Amino acid sequence: MSGTDRIVIEGIGVVGGFGCGITDLSLALTGAARPPGTLALSTGTGKVEIPAFLADASRLGEFLPVRTLRRIDRFSRLGLLGSHLALADAGLPEEERSGLGIIIASGYGATGITYAFLKSFINDGDICASPTYFANSVHNSAAAHISIHLGAVGPCLTVTHFHLPVPSALATARLWLAEGRVQRVLFGAVDELSELIGYVRYRMRDAAPDAPMTPLRTERETSIPGEGAAFLLLARESAARGGYCTLDASTTGSLPDSGVPLPDPGLLILGADGRRESGRRYAAAAHRSRVACYTPLYGSMPAGPAFDLAAAALILKEGHVFPSPDADSRDFPATVPAGGEPFGADRISCLTLADDDGYGLTTLGRYAR
Repeated sequence: MSGTDRIVIEGIGVVGGFGCGITDLSLALTGAARPPGTLALSTGTGKVEIPAFLADASRLGEFLPVRTLRRIDRFSRLGLLGSHLALADAGLPEEERSGLGIIIASGYGATGITYAFLKSFINDGDICASPTYFANSVHNSAAAHISIHLGAVGPCLTVTHFHLPVPSALATARLWLAEGRVQRVLFGAVDELSELIGYVRYRMRDAAPDAPMTPLRTERETSIPGEGAAFLLLARESAARGGYCTLDASTTGSLPDSGVPLPDPGLLILGADGRRESGRRYAAAAHRSRVACYTPLYGSMPAGPAFDLAAAALILKEGHVFPSPDADSRDFPATVPAGGEPFGADRISCLTLADDDGYGLTTLGRYAR
């Protein structure tokens, strides 16, 4: 897209281990990050606690009454909070929501409520299985809750992919806007750290419980699980009410060993999240590049690249780079800005690598109106 057909990010709504809202994310990016909390798990050898970046969805009460939320599961609550924050950040009035499309991207999906439903089915039989749990376990339930409560009557879609849900779903959002199917798209990435996901992580990883995330040490396992929601309100430039930056491209592909064809970004934000499986590929892709990495602020999760997009949008709007946590701990040659210095470019690319050969690349550009 180009000219008046460019896509603009009008508003951002985020909730995660760093806090809630764009102000809390800005504070975390400038060095006031919160340490991870802990997630309690039941194991065959007793209770354990693992470090985790947990999100607090209590601010949802500012947008919806408590009685409305009593039958809505936590995964959907995270999505509802992120969506309301994004619309509030953009200042979009209610009468302009009718042409709004909804797209949710997730790696884990609503696993917490899904397994709660299975547990009620196994323990009590099909007659006593919880209908509330069942309704919330349906694949598109979070997007449906958001669509209903916002009064959005455009298309509604959920995209799940364990490694690349964010760039895959963004490609669809761009297509909807290019075709004129919608006036705007409310795009959101959501992941919930349920007890099930936490247990899987506990069994698969061997990171020391008190070790910080050092994702640029690509030969080490330092990932800490996280959860949260990151929403972007997208509009064609001709309809935009102002915004942070432009969304220029979002692509996915598979490149085994030849490297990613990066479009000369002014800065490359890496989605490296401390997992060994993709660490060496990030090191190869970012070799001698100008890079930043903010995953230690919100943790390891498939929805994480959407938080990278929010950070990139803030950099483009404010004109200076934020420091990358623990940037000195890296084992490949690259330039990592110290933070606070002028950005000095017009583009940022956010790179996500899967554990196999897949990659996703989303490029944002400077926007002035």
